[in-house]
Amino acid sequence: MDLNELSEYQTRSTITLARQDQLGRDTKYDPFEHRNVTHPTSTVGSFFHLLKSSLGSGLLAMPAAFKHIGVIPGVFGTALVALIATHCVHILVSTSRALCEESRVASLSYAETCEKAFKYGPKIIRRFSTHVRHFADFAMAGVCLGGTSVYVIFIASSLKDICDHFYPSHVYSVKTYCGFLLLPLILTSQIRHLKFLVPFSLLANLCLLLTFLITCYYTFQGIPSVGPDKLAVRVTQWPLFLSTAIFAMEGINVVMPVENEMANPRRFLGCPGVLNVTMVFVATLYGVVGLFGYLKYGDEAQGSVTLNLPQDEILAMVAKILVAVAVFFTYCLQMYAPLDILWTRVQSCISVNYHNLGQVVLRTLCVALTVTLAIAVPDLELLIGLVGAIFFSTLGLLIPVVVQTAHCWDRDLGPYLLVLWKNILLLLFYLLVLVSGCYVSVTELVAKFS
Repeated sequence: MDLNELSEYQTRSTITLARQDQLGRDTKYDPFEHRNVTHPTSTVGSFFHLLKSSLGSGLLAMPAAFKHIGVIPGVFGTALVALIATHCVHILVSTSRALCEESRVASLSYAETCEKAFKYGPKIIRRFSTHVRHFADFAMAGVCLGGTSVYVIFIASSLKDICDHFYPSHVYSVKTYCGFLLLPLILTSQIRHLKFLVPFSLLANLCLLLTFLITCYYTFQGIPSVGPDKLAVRVTQWPLFLSTAIFAMEGINVVMPVENEMANPRRFLGCPGVLNVTMVFVATLYGVVGLFGYLKYGDEAQGSVTLNLPQDEILAMVAKILVAVAVFFTYCLQMYAPLDILWTRVQSCISVNYHNLGQVVLRTLCVALTVTLAIAVPDLELLIGLVGAIFFSTLGLLIPVVVQTAHCWDRDLGPYLLVLWKNILLLLFYLLVLVSGCYVSVTELVAKFS
């Protein structure tokens, strides 16, 4: 082959490769066909994973949430919060899938979705993509740390009820019990591998199930008639309902892992779909527990309905012990994600020889932070409202709305900019929850402890 023939051959090869590459780019990329999950989760298994993330200590707080809004607006409010939470999860997952097609990757995590939405969005915001990813990570860590602070109050309040009954001569405050919990929580949080936490998860789920059954046994007995004062309360208290309901229902931090590991991810969205079926069940259960718990205990409903159970009956005391055990073991599970995120950020600043010590110090400081927050706000009901207004609303409302808007800005905002107007309304709802929830919670705290 002479030089001319060689040159012509190379030119044809280059053109052929370019055409093949362009053809590959033009062919729609299906991320589902490229996912290689070692142990995929079935559709039913995904339903239970998502259900477990939405059912927890927040369920026991729903009667107190209804106390701040009343029966009629409480029923509609629960449906509204569930609808908004479901929609925000839907737009997050839809945006993540679209970004997977554009970037030609099989799956994206929550933080990666946020980063790529800005990276492939309008030019003016692309330089912020890394910062957005860090913000999403820290928002996730904030949700977990704030939620675990609520867990500390849950455990401390239950322990106080139990010890006050068995040792009436030694009565301590909730703050004191939070202090007692510091060392045990530090020790359990030193577990660094998720597989060692599986037995704790099973035990916690069993205890929560038994607690829920016992609570229902007491709640649905002797429900008084509905008085006009229970139909609705003053509007100034409604923000505490919104922030508590958002705290209770938001499980968006586990949505992407569940969807990414499904054997058939096409069944996650759509009708019926795993997401819709789960949220309908969750909204119904939360509405029923909140409604009948409020009808049963009225304005005496506490941050955890188990605290309203009688202290002189063995079955009720068993429920309080079980919920304390369940939340204690759930604490170390919930701390796993924020500790992993924070350690990823700081490990490069620490010498490899001191990594073990660094992990111990970091985990100890994080647990101390959650206990300190619990001591600073020792009211379970108000702490749930505060954490829900700040952290859960940011992760579950603000970020999905911003991510979808950034992704659709140069593509398709719908007829008459429908997507943009809808997201503006959701953003206003987020600001309402954030500002009003924080204001009412702080005002109530100042009034209670001043």
